[in-house]
Amino acid sequence: MSVLLFFLVLFVLILVHEWGHFIVAKKTGMRVDEFGIGFPPRLFAVKKGETEYSFNALPIGGFVKIWGENYEDKNNPAPTEKTDQSRGFSARPKWAQALVLIAGVTMNVLFAWFLFSLTFMIGVPTAVDESAASDSAQLYIADVLANSPAAELPPGAVINEVAAGDQTITDPTTSEFTSLISAVAPAPISVTYSYLEEESTVEINPVQNVISDAPDQYAVGVSLTMVETVSQSIPSAFLNGLSATGNGLIAITSGLYGLISQAFVGEADFSQVAGPVGIVGMVGDAAAFGFVALLTFTAVISLNLAVINMLPFPALDGGRLLFVVIESVTKKPIPAVWAGRLNLVGFGILMLLMIAVTYNDIIRLL
Repeated sequence: MSVLLFFLVLFVLILVHEWGHFIVAKKTGMRVDEFGIGFPPRLFAVKKGETEYSFNALPIGGFVKIWGENYEDKNNPAPTEKTDQSRGFSARPKWAQALVLIAGVTMNVLFAWFLFSLTFMIGVPTAVDESAASDSAQLYIADVLANSPAAELPPGAVINEVAAGDQTITDPTTSEFTSLISAVAPAPISVTYSYLEEESTVEINPVQNVISDAPDQYAVGVSLTMVETVSQSIPSAFLNGLSATGNGLIAITSGLYGLISQAFVGEADFSQVAGPVGIVGMVGDAAAFGFVALLTFTAVISLNLAVINMLPFPALDGGRLLFVVIESVTKKPIPAVWAGRLNLVGFGILMLLMIAVTYNDIIRLL
């Protein structure tokens, strides 16, 4: 299921990205030969106007074929029709080429904004004060102290029941949980919790010297918070979605800049970077927490794709945009053979990085 969800997320995000290139190419007068849904082998195709819309067997995204995008297209016109060279990608104004190149990442950012906004409208888990909590609020484990009696409890779990002796409290509040510990300590308490769709029960012995400010107080070493799902109005959801998108872009860009900077001095920690295998597991974990969590994770991945694609590196949109900027400054086209070689080298480096990160993912699993 995690693998299927991963491919579904990847399919949607790449399709959104390519649709951005497609629609802006159309609007700026470029000739678009094909818009592919999925990757070949081709299943069938429908032609509408000058564009062929193909449906392909591999559901891992899509692609757009814009006439003249690869420089050499203008020297290889279609044999069955008269080609309007002015509608080729490389023949259009530089501003139009730049718009097409940034359209993909723009769509990824807009799509992330939409997903964040949708989650706020559906309702996201929000920490609330116990005095203001409704009957739907649940007690979550926010944090657990290492080497404490509660060390085996996972952060993010929901406490369904707490019991000691003949006392049982279902759906406890924070104060009910701590009051029970104070009432029965040092006798053990039984905690029933849900985590990743599984329910478990553990027995915990409260001890002293857990809370530094109150060493004589019995505690188990867990931080608790009341959480309930809060839905927002459409205007508020889109405003907060915009804020989440902006904060996400800043955080991702900053993290990537730090990683690249550290890589140049040999201090980068690539163990914190997830490849396809690692992302499959993350998708599964997000889905286990519910539909809203999966939407949020998809939005974050969409922002990551946008930031990475804008790196000024050959084979990425940012690299191709750099070519356009260089041509605008020099007033001369970059030789097709050199553009092709640089893109090929860039693609090769990206594949090597992908293999290295995937290897790291597998080592972590083992």
